[in-house]
Amino acid sequence: MSEFHYTGYAQEIIFGAGALARLADLIEQFGWRRLLLCSSGSLRRDGTINGIEQALGDRLVAVYDSVLSHVHESQVAEVVALAGQHEVDAVIGLGGGGSLGVAKAASLALEEQRGAQPTRAAFPTDQPLVPVIAIPTTYAGSEMTPVYGITRQFDGHTRKITVTDPRIAPKLVIYDPLLTLSLPPVITASTGINALAHCVEALYSVTRNPLSTATALSGIRAITRALPRCYAGGDDRQARAEMLTGAHLAGVALAHVAMALHHGVCHVLGGTAGVPHGIANSIILPHAMRFNLDATASALAQAAEAMGITRDGRSDEEMAAAAAQRVYDLVGQMNLPRRLRDAGVAEAALPELAQLAFQSRTVQNNPKPIANAAQLEALLRAAW
Repeated sequence: MSEFHYTGYAQEIIFGAGALARLADLIEQFGWRRLLLCSSGSLRRDGTINGIEQALGDRLVAVYDSVLSHVHESQVAEVVALAGQHEVDAVIGLGGGGSLGVAKAASLALEEQRGAQPTRAAFPTDQPLVPVIAIPTTYAGSEMTPVYGITRQFDGHTRKITVTDPRIAPKLVIYDPLLTLSLPPVITASTGINALAHCVEALYSVTRNPLSTATALSGIRAITRALPRCYAGGDDRQARAEMLTGAHLAGVALAHVAMALHHGVCHVLGGTAGVPHGIANSIILPHAMRFNLDATASALAQAAEAMGITRDGRSDEEMAAAAAQRVYDLVGQMNLPRRLRDAGVAEAALPELAQLAFQSRTVQNNPKPIANAAQLEALLRAAW
């Protein structure tokens, strides 16, 4: 690799069991006085939101606790209206990728609404008017990135698009493995595969760099060691901490590269076909790895070694194929769907989904060029 480029983001990362107890002190350190919390009903029901309300007291001026998956534009509008009503100066995202995505989308919308800076950042160092605090409770990785996906209506179609701006990279990220102990097995498994997919695509990204490669390989090692243990025993604190570390590394890798075919297809499956993002990742990842094998064998061979697969004289191509099979087997081991038909996708929808994916900028970043939608339809049919 003779050239590379990446942008770093101003973030404070706090990681450790019980780290959430430091939230009030950290908020005080940053000087935020009026906060809005974005989260989901499940975290209201299990008491996590109540704990944050008690910790922050009157500094938490508003709570939006009905976030759905896939960051719906209508929900972002509701959060922005709530933020305006309460004149908030920071937004907390608590939960999975949906809650963090809504917080990031609201932050950027408030930036545009208050009008003090251009609609999009002119420089990577531009700072937000209303920063995001991220408290992840799954392994989705959004907490480390300046990106969110949002679901919108276009010409009668529901589509999920991505938005990138350095100002929405969360300023404060609190990782507390204790918040993941009650994560249901299916969410543990599917968001864990999502984190693994970030690492795999970072390894062969067209914009990969030494940082993304190092963090991706470390993430693969941690995730493949810890994820089966987390699935088998959700209260295994050591496994949960290692898995969350792997998810953090995956998020770092994701933040510094362009994603490719796999994530572009998964966004279409989520935004248009309604497949949960983690489930889409679980189904598509092995197929995307096989699709890209001839163009990315050396990178996927590194992934295989990080998974603990021994070379034993095998070529890069054979190691890459073994890595794809290991992912496929892991998905089955955790009882996740391995076919699109099992996730509610109709066979008749495949041509349209392929065409939408072909139009995706993310898909066009794939290291193996994609010349037409027929290639994507073939991939989807293999996964169906």
